[in-house]
Amino acid sequence: MPSDLAPPSTALRSARLAVALCFFLNAVFYAGLVPRLPEIKAELGLSNSSLGAALAAVPLGALVAGLFSAALIRRFTSARVATGGLVLLGVLLSGVAVAPNWPALAAILLLAGGLDAVIDVAQNAHGLRVQRLYGRSILNGFHGLWSIGAVSGGLLGSAAAGLGVPLGVQLGVTAVVFGALALLAFRAMLPGHDDADREESENGADGVPAEPRNGARTAVLALAALGVLATCGAFVEDAGASWSALYLRTELAAGAATAGLGFVALQGAMTVGRLTGDRVVDRFGQRRVVQVGGALIAGGMGLALAVPSIASTLVGFALAGLGVATLVPAVYHAADELPGLRRGTGLAVINWLLRIGFLLSPPLIGVLADATSLRVALLAVVVAGLGALLLGGVLGGRVAGARTAV
Repeated sequence: MPSDLAPPSTALRSARLAVALCFFLNAVFYAGLVPRLPEIKAELGLSNSSLGAALAAVPLGALVAGLFSAALIRRFTSARVATGGLVLLGVLLSGVAVAPNWPALAAILLLAGGLDAVIDVAQNAHGLRVQRLYGRSILNGFHGLWSIGAVSGGLLGSAAAGLGVPLGVQLGVTAVVFGALALLAFRAMLPGHDDADREESENGADGVPAEPRNGARTAVLALAALGVLATCGAFVEDAGASWSALYLRTELAAGAATAGLGFVALQGAMTVGRLTGDRVVDRFGQRRVVQVGGALIAGGMGLALAVPSIASTLVGFALAGLGVATLVPAVYHAADELPGLRRGTGLAVINWLLRIGFLLSPPLIGVLADATSLRVALLAVVVAGLGALLLGGVLGGRVAGARTAV
């Protein structure tokens, strides 16, 4: 971190808190619905496959709407899109409580998935704008707060279900209270257009080859490499969410309670890594941190699969979570700084490719597991770690920026 930077102004610190609140709220809204899914399934008389098809509408909506986020940000600014989108998301999800049938539920979730993708790009865009003015890395902390928001939303939904709070009441109160917080966040976010405080330089972003703004071909190639790097992160994160419990249960004969600890290990380590990652990135640079993270992923999971035991597997998932912690924020930052692309385009494309990675990872590992074994299939996580180690070289070094009055 440069030592000659003046302390951030009160307005800039307020903007940072506002973006952090957006990340937190974005996670809370949907996570609060997840513990109520069994209740929704029973109320609508859905089969497991019907519920699964309805839930698949979320990533489908994200893929359809995600690429429109850049145009919306350029038209309305990232601050308006992020906070206004959060208000709409709360209102939209409250409609789940009154959905009369499967088509209505699927339609609401389709729209919610699309809106979530747009919000995600917008809040990252504004977070990167604040980061540029700070002149040091702060984006990892925002993603860490998203993880905390996801846990908080899940606990909120679980508590409401346990206390017998009607679903409509929970979602309605959530929409009103958290929607009001989103509007308050807007008042503290940076004013003006997203390019207002950006200093254009002919050398481009730190660590990105110098290209003129019309160097679209080079930008597309760099974006493709960043997309593959983001997909590596998706495979690591999804392994903990989708397969860790099953692997511990079926391959290592773990008990039901212990089987869930694989996901906890990965998510917990990833959250810690994100909350502390900004200082590490400032000290060592994004490229080195992601490459070391790739080595942690490959080494940790490789050892766990080579020497299978409950303890080694939990350590392996924890190392994978720590290794992947700063990967997606680093890719977002690099994509946003690519020369030759219109503002917001790089973020929107990377967000879209990342969601494709999350969509493809479960069936691909599932097919490999059926053809061989889940233990062999999880070698995909090791491959993803090696991919991060090799492709991390496309990232820049330390975050560069200029502190200005706000």
